Amino acid sequence: MTKPQVVQAPVSHTSATVELDTPLKRGETEVTELTLRKPSAGELRGVSLAEVLQMQTDALITLIPRISNPSLAAAEVRQMDPADLVQCGGEIAGFLLTKRAKGEAD
Repeated sequence: MTKPQVVQAPVSHTSATVELDTPLKRGETEVTELTLRKPSAGELRGVSLAEVLQMQTDALITLIPRISNPSLAAAEVRQMDPADLVQCGGEIAGFLLTKRAKGEAD
């Protein structure tokens, strides 16, 4: 008897959902997760790619409001739990790597 094949859905390389360890408060509501999308070249203006890849705090504070849904203000990013900021930074750094660097086939 043959085993059924499991087909995995392709992994999205254009967005990532980050579940926040510490929700952000917005008045009466809480933001518990963010969807980050792969930035375009224009959204990277004014930030050093090296600093983004090194997950420098100032670079992430500038970039996250440009690519997050719900859209966060820079002041909200400054209030994030450091663990959540690192998690977002890791996802963003992953967006900037080439397929070859990620070990993926074309």
